[in-house]
Amino acid sequence: MKTFAAFVLLGLIAVSLAARPHAEFAQFMRKYNKVYNSREEFQNRFQAFSENLITIERLNREANGRATFGITEFADLTQEEFTQIHGYVASTSNSKGSAVKAEPIQQVTASSLPTTWDWRSKGAVTPVKNQGQCGSCWAFSATEGSESAWFLAGHTLTELSPQEVVSCDNKCSGCNGCDLPEAFTYIEQAGLESEAEYPYTSGTTEQNGVCKYSSSEVVAYISSWNYATKDKNETEMQVNMYQYGPLSVCVDAETWQFYKGGIVTSNCGTRLDHCVQAVGWNQSTSTPYWIVRNSWGVTWGEQGYIYIEMFKNLCGIAQEATYVIGKK
Repeated sequence: MKTFAAFVLLGLIAVSLAARPHAEFAQFMRKYNKVYNSREEFQNRFQAFSENLITIERLNREANGRATFGITEFADLTQEEFTQIHGYVASTSNSKGSAVKAEPIQQVTASSLPTTWDWRSKGAVTPVKNQGQCGSCWAFSATEGSESAWFLAGHTLTELSPQEVVSCDNKCSGCNGCDLPEAFTYIEQAGLESEAEYPYTSGTTEQNGVCKYSSSEVVAYISSWNYATKDKNETEMQVNMYQYGPLSVCVDAETWQFYKGGIVTSNCGTRLDHCVQAVGWNQSTSTPYWIVRNSWGVTWGEQGYIYIEMFKNLCGIAQEATYVIGKK
């Protein structure tokens, strides 16, 4: 009798474990309005989702409560599919930044850095955007850096057009990626139209799009850009962020697929595949962290942001960090 009861219990556990992914997948589909066009596509998405649940459990176990991982809108993608939408392509040039050397907006030394700093509170950061199903992160990161730089040069904070950069920078590959030096070179030469005048469409209705640039519609210009550090020195990054404004950075975002909140302290590599904007830091907690703005919409992470532990080059955050100078 006891043996039979044990078999029944094991059977119930097995049924429960099997039912869990199905129930969570159905909830996921409702929450994110997911529609699959064939039974095969449904099965493939469900298979990826089920495997990702195991990854999420592992990430939470290894995060030790510092960060939280869970089901996001990307939970039905394989790791390879998710990586494809990032859009970073490593630079093949030896560019060291623009020749123009600008005076800092404000001076600081490494020894006198504030414990916390957030350019959002200074009015220098536009709202979080969403690149959609297009590997245009590089264009968003460069555009966001230009928005902040334009404001800090004494102008009105204006949302600028990543679509212009995606469609018109013919040395890049649009939704198939590029990197920050090339994007900044384009912006230096062409300037940027506003988001209102040249709205983003690549994430939904089209991919790269046809260039519709008009010099008469340009509303913002940058004069130069430079690396915030060339030797992965995060204190140097802080100094340059304080002196020049938010940083455009490229990172390894492999585990960001499931990020929900908290401070990422581990499980983040250094193979750069995504570009974002670092807008501040917080060293008042036991775990100091960078405040990083993403371009996957406000429903992802901490209302579109992620916190990355400092001084470990975590996620490769110090490998391609740049700042921009706006024209006065």
